[in-house]
Amino acid sequence: MNMLSDNRIRLIVGHYGSGKTEFAVNYTMKLAGLGRKVAIADMDIVNPYFRSREKAQMMEDAGIRVISGARGHAANLALPMMTAEVQAPLQDHSYDLVIDIGGDAAGATAASQYKRYLKNGDYDMFCVINRYRTETSTLEGCMYQIKTIEATLGAKVTGLINTTHMLRETTVEDVLYGQELVEKVSKELDIPVRYVASLENVAKQLPEDLSGEIFPLQMYMRPDWL
Repeated sequence: MNMLSDNRIRLIVGHYGSGKTEFAVNYTMKLAGLGRKVAIADMDIVNPYFRSREKAQMMEDAGIRVISGARGHAANLALPMMTAEVQAPLQDHSYDLVIDIGGDAAGATAASQYKRYLKNGDYDMFCVINRYRTETSTLEGCMYQIKTIEATLGAKVTGLINTTHMLRETTVEDVLYGQELVEKVSKELDIPVRYVASLENVAKQLPEDLSGEIFPLQMYMRPDWL
């Protein structure tokens, strides 16, 4: 089954610690695994840690074009200086593009300059929700995050992703706890749940009738000792 969006531009947003970048890298790797021409742009200017650019070599080895800041992939360069290189896959319709955007409305500011490319039917913006993060632990908190990001970008969130997790200690119960909230957000804002993302060993234990497709994750962003 092809679980991936048909729209060629995918923006991934979500609060710090939500699992946003882990999902973005996994999604990008799955696209590459389908033989697609893929690029990923790291526009996360909020969190200097666990950024998609840290896995640039791995992704480039998989044939993925990795676009970081104007000064390259160095993980310790957290300046909000995007390179003009990102415009190439935005304009070139042969690319599938994933954009990893920093957590909240402040993080979305870096991507707002490209909103003219976000035309209905040509993009998806997925909001990653982890119920264990304070800012997205309630319906009101999730709605605030979504609405402020939308206002900053001038584009609508088109899908929700449940990434509720406790890293390697995540259980089925944790995911279902998050799913309860994500489905409430979906109903309140009329935004579909697109994915339920969790580590492979948990994903295969989840009920098959959940809203959203089950998306097994590999833990690329954290080494085994973390």
